[in-house]
Amino acid sequence: QVQLVESGGGLVQAGGSLRLSCAASGRTFSTFNRNSTGWFRHAPGKEREFVAAITGRGWSTYYADSVKGRFTISRDNAKNTEYLQMNSLKPEDTAVYYCAARDTNYYSTLPRDYDYWGQGTQVTVSS
Repeated sequence: QVQLVESGGGLVQAGGSLRLSCAASGRTFSTFNRNSTGWFRHAPGKEREFVAAITGRGWSTYYADSVKGRFTISRDNAKNTEYLQMNSLKPEDTAVYYCAARDTNYYSTLPRDYDYWGQGTQVTVSS
């Protein structure tokens, strides 16, 4: 069974920081560096939005303009885990954050290109 489990969400004041984690388990992730991964978010009344992505070995990263310079995506393949460090948080960052993985090393900004999804973790930024 393939599983992606997020953790680290919560309530934080504007300007604060949070670190999200996403642990991958299951046969598909036995060689985790073959799976590119990413983070998306979904706010009420809006469509699911790309946040960041990273290639399987972590050599390349890509960010949405809205988070560039504030968020950092990374991964530890020995632990089958990816991370999203979020700094200088703004109220407009409030959303449910989802991690996702692909059966390829190449990253994508499109939700439809991802094969596996976590259950989501709520991030709320108060003003």
